[in-house]
Amino acid sequence: MTSPWRLGVYPHDTVMPVPLAAHPAGAHDHVMDAAIYRELQRALSAGEPVALATVTRTRGSTPRKPGAKMLIRADGSFFGTIGGGCGEAEVWQEAMAALEDGRPRTVVVDLTEPTDGEDKICGGVMDVFVERLG
Repeated sequence: MTSPWRLGVYPHDTVMPVPLAAHPAGAHDHVMDAAIYRELQRALSAGEPVALATVTRTRGSTPRKPGAKMLIRADGSFFGTIGGGCGEAEVWQEAMAALEDGRPRTVVVDLTEPTDGEDKICGGVMDVFVERLG
């Protein structure tokens, strides 16, 4: 089930949920990208290394499309999403490794394999590029 809420960014960097209907088609990605880039700028200005994960290619049904981003901090916290569930956890692990060794990598997230529970219900595959910045 899709949530009826998206993150909206307001003055003073306050992030609040806003009903989907408040966003024109495609505006969510633009709003989220702007928020991720602001957080990236803040982290780099503070001298904090981060990893940026970007969906570069999809095949089949996936929770997010190319261009979706997630910023992962060295403390393990993150900002943004590439879809949630086990696929996002897999990318998070690789991002933590990239923060450690500095090597960029592409993570292939296969959402077609059955797993315990219902985390991989999309049925597609995403390629996610992960790189350390800072």
